[in-house]
Order: sequence, then C-alpha cells, then structure tokens
Amino acid sequence: MDFKNKVVVITGASSGIGKACAYDLASKGADLVLAARQLEVIEEIAIDLNAKFNVQVIAVKTDVSKEEDCIKLMETTVSKFGRIDVLLNNAGISMRSLFSNVDLTVLKQLMDVNFWGTVYCTKYAYPEILKSKGTIVGVSSIAGYRGLPGRTGYSASKFAMNGFMESIRTELLPLGVNVLVVCPGFTTSNIRVAALSDTTAAHGETSMDEGKMMTAEEVASRISQGIKDRKRTLIMTGQGKLTVWLNKLLPKLTDKLVYNHFTKEKNALIKP
Repeated sequence: MDFKNKVVVITGASSGIGKACAYDLASKGADLVLAARQLEVIEEIAIDLNAKFNVQVIAVKTDVSKEEDCIKLMETTVSKFGRIDVLLNNAGISMRSLFSNVDLTVLKQLMDVNFWGTVYCTKYAYPEILKSKGTIVGVSSIAGYRGLPGRTGYSASKFAMNGFMESIRTELLPLGVNVLVVCPGFTTSNIRVAALSDTTAAHGETSMDEGKMMTAEEVASRISQGIKDRKRTLIMTGQGKLTVWLNKLLPKLTDKLVYNHFTKEKNALIKP
C-alpha cells in the first residue's frame, strides 16, 4: 500500500506506539485522524505533523471504552475525509496484580478498553474499510497468545482481541480487506507506568528495564511495513515467536519457563 493520501485512524495516539505510528505514517504521506482522551496532546501532535509533513491531520477526543465516542470518531473522519483506508486499533491499558488480590473492576476496565474499544472502533469503521478494501490493525501482545502471571486482565483482553480479529479476518477473506494482528513484544512506552494495580490506580513505575526494549519508533516502522505488505500477523521479537511456538508444542514446559521469567522482574509478584 502506498500511504500517500490514504486516511489512517489511530487510537491511543497521544503517546508510545500510537504517537510513533502517527509520525511514521505522516512521513509517508498519509492523512491522519488521531484519537485519544487527551485532546490537547493530540491537537499539538496534529499541528506538528501538519507543519513537518504537509499532510492533513485532525484530532478527535475519544475514550474507546465508550461506544458513542467511537461512533463520533468514525463519523468525524468520514465527514472530513470521505473515506477510511486503515484503522489502527492501538489504544490499550495494562495491569500488574495477582488475581487473588485484584479488584474485578480492574479486569472489567481492561476488557472495556482493550477488547471493546477494538470492537467498537472496528464496527463503525467497517463500512468504509469495506469500500476501500483497506486494513484493520489490532495492536495485541504475546500476552494474547500466552497467559502471563500478574496480567490476568491484560492477557484475557488480548486473547479476546486476537479471537475477534481472527474471526473477522475469516469473514472478510473474499472481500479484499486485510486484517493484521501486531505483537510488538516489550516496548519502551508509558504502558507499564500507567498499568493498573490491584485497584484502578496506576502503578506509577515500570517493573522492567525499559532500556533493553524496542523503541516505539522501531515498532511503528514495522507496523507501517506490515500494513504496506498486507501481512496477516506480525510477531516482532525472537522471544515472542519462541514463546508462541513453545506454548503450542510444549505447554507444560512453557508454564515453568514463564513462571521463572516473572520471578525475576523488578518487585516480582510471584516468588520462586
């Protein structure tokens, strides 16, 4: 896909992977609709992108967990541009708490944002994506292929997203629409700092060494290439590919390996 003059909707565009995707796609000539709850932040990004790349960019205040916001997002996009070529479902939140301690409102919030946010946005972009024979992208995680300790709500929401994306991909096979599931692996971003604890309060710190992770810019570059090549699945790290493979072939061993891995994280929730 040549991105020039294509219309791309990006949720969770105020920071991290979403923001990096906005800059990467704008540099390739795409017109953008930036969606996030922090309107002032995405308005500033929109102004900067327009000045740097001479593309059309609008910002729409959106809480993807609210169906009415997702309807407004797509209506605003079509009103402004008359089309949608790519929907990038990137908005998401994480968590870090053992299931025994977690308030169930945390799991509901994870499902509302990560799963239902993807469903709502996809539902209301669907007619335009069908017309353009475009691409629907879901930014998932290895946690959507392999359940991770201390991330029950996150894993559940990403498993749900993966199943949803796989289902619509199959439905759309004869219609020329591409459905891409992206699994970046651990990426330097604010997601772990903003991750919910056993309540709906954010942790405020990361549990991992951010310096050893992929940058959001590298992830964004790979996502845009995946869209261009109309890829089906994009698992970006060797560790991720190995985890998916091992979990299919040797699930009992993978249980132990994953357990041992998470006993070594900063302020580990599980002890060896």
